[in-house]
Amino acid sequence: MFDGAEHAAECPFCTTPVVLGTARLRQIKPGAVLPFALDDEAARTAMTAWLGRLWFAPNGLQRYARKGRPMQGIYVPYWTFDAQSDTQYRGQRGTVYYETRSVVIDGKRQQRQVPRVRWAPVAGRVARFFDDVLVLASGGLPAGHMQGLAPWDLSGLQPYQPHYLAGFRAEAYTLPLDAGFQQARQDMAAVISRDIRFDIGGDRQQIDHVDTRLSDVTFKHVLLPVWVAAYQYRGKTYQFVVNGHNGRVQGQRPWSVWKLAFALGLGAVVAAALGYGLAQGG
Repeated sequence: MFDGAEHAAECPFCTTPVVLGTARLRQIKPGAVLPFALDDEAARTAMTAWLGRLWFAPNGLQRYARKGRPMQGIYVPYWTFDAQSDTQYRGQRGTVYYETRSVVIDGKRQQRQVPRVRWAPVAGRVARFFDDVLVLASGGLPAGHMQGLAPWDLSGLQPYQPHYLAGFRAEAYTLPLDAGFQQARQDMAAVISRDIRFDIGGDRQQIDHVDTRLSDVTFKHVLLPVWVAAYQYRGKTYQFVVNGHNGRVQGQRPWSVWKLAFALGLGAVVAAALGYGLAQGG
């Protein structure tokens, strides 16, 4: 997002120059914002601690990271959906029982308990109210990194006011509202499937038919705080993101070839020693 007088800048994600066309896009304005709770120094401290916990990372990685580009605070767009669901289902409940079978092992006949499943048809209804199903509304950052920043505490959402964006950047959404709702429906369907299996009960569950109706559907366009930065190590750039509210960190990392080789070698030695010990012990 650019302010009224700004038409060109550098993308904070990948440093690519970005130029805004003169035509104005009619976008849905943000309805709420989750303010930054961490400043840039606290975010960099969280990043440094995260790097320090990485196994098989090269020595001195934290020192390289501290010399990285300055962190940039960005409000990332999300859609959030509320809905009441009512689902009718049909399926089968499986009950495990055991049969005694006679088997021959090493020339000797032995009795073994063999599991079997007895299926019975079931039908029922489950209902759930979905509150704040979040869907990332942009592709500026890797979706995997952004998923790793969850959970978000949305109880601190504030009605959108421009002054919250002072000193920060805000990314415009690129995922349309209808596409965001389809993603939310998929997330809801996964939760409903778990509810159905719990409602079926038994030892095993099989779902044959699902009919879900959604009502009282509402949405919000919200902006969530993320610190973004990058550091260079041996000529390669690594990016990371920090949840600007709770300090969770996700990002890319280099691997130490020497540490990996040492670990593999040590594992081979231990495996050989165990094998030798077992052989000596008969």
